[in-house]
Amino acid sequence: MPNYRVGPDLSNPVLSRFESLLYIPAPSSRESRIADAIRAQIESMGLVPRQDAGGNVWVELEGADPSLPRWLYAAHMDEICMVVTRIEDSGDLKVTRSGGLYPWKLGETPVTIVGDGQEVTGILSMGSMHIPEEMRKQVDWSEVWITTGLSPAELAAAGVRPGSHVVPHNSMRGPVVFGSAEDPLIASWTFDDRLGCALLLELLAQLTAEGTRPRHPSAIAFVHNEEIGGFGAKNLARKLQPEAFIAIDGAPMPPDTPLRMDHRPATWSRDSLAHYDHELLTQLLAAGQEVDVEVQTVVFERAASDASMAFASGLADRALCFGCVRGNSHGYEILRAGVLPNSLRTLHRFITTR
Repeated sequence: MPNYRVGPDLSNPVLSRFESLLYIPAPSSRESRIADAIRAQIESMGLVPRQDAGGNVWVELEGADPSLPRWLYAAHMDEICMVVTRIEDSGDLKVTRSGGLYPWKLGETPVTIVGDGQEVTGILSMGSMHIPEEMRKQVDWSEVWITTGLSPAELAAAGVRPGSHVVPHNSMRGPVVFGSAEDPLIASWTFDDRLGCALLLELLAQLTAEGTRPRHPSAIAFVHNEEIGGFGAKNLARKLQPEAFIAIDGAPMPPDTPLRMDHRPATWSRDSLAHYDHELLTQLLAAGQEVDVEVQTVVFERAASDASMAFASGLADRALCFGCVRGNSHGYEILRAGVLPNSLRTLHRFITTR
């Protein structure tokens, strides 16, 4: 069950949609279960989703001006995780990371091993601290293991093998609401990027309920394998050939950026792969102003998005990335509750008027 206290502004539909996806394991290349949940939500709106062999899910929307080029809005379904590299005779598992996950971000914690046949619970373990002071240090993946309590034969029966994925246990995922009752914070195992999926799902629901069309013919997509190279986004852009690729993702807060974790969402101006399209960026800022939302801008030296990966691969003419500012990236992430409705209002204004 969700682990949060009731507070103001927590009936926001974006948070509800996020929670509906949070407890579904979605490692890169194993997104089929979350894709099924997303497709079911789209179908409940009376829309007809499409899905390709790789697992991308999307829905096509007619534009109010059909003469304009197609735009693609996308959020990725996969999460950072661990991958089993070896099964010891004891039944302990050696693991490495998939995406930007580090053991000290998790600590000793329950995990779920996603076997081919069933899920297995284990504990990410780092051993005794009754050791000499000089041996106490920040650990890396070679120094941790997962205690399963099962034999290799029992693990094999569950379909656990080298290559199986490991994700945080549902009991550790959250969300947790805390801080000021008037202006609460929300924390959860990575908002990246189920929250982007939730924003796009709620945007679809609003447009459908209103009978409103985006200005451009548009595809709203939920893509796979972002955390290990943006492969789903690149493949879908190759098929759909959008003029603009607009990633709906978050904005982390490394110390060299001016971002603040408040009610303002953010748009990326540049990242490690590309400059984002200036015209799209200024149009997004203006759309925010029209609904009384200030949008922060940021330059990232060590980040990339589905949009910049598709753009840098020559699969879209223009790129934009927009989403909620979040603290503690690639771990137990935090955001200000008020950023959720502001992000949705800005995105709705942008898609219907630009």
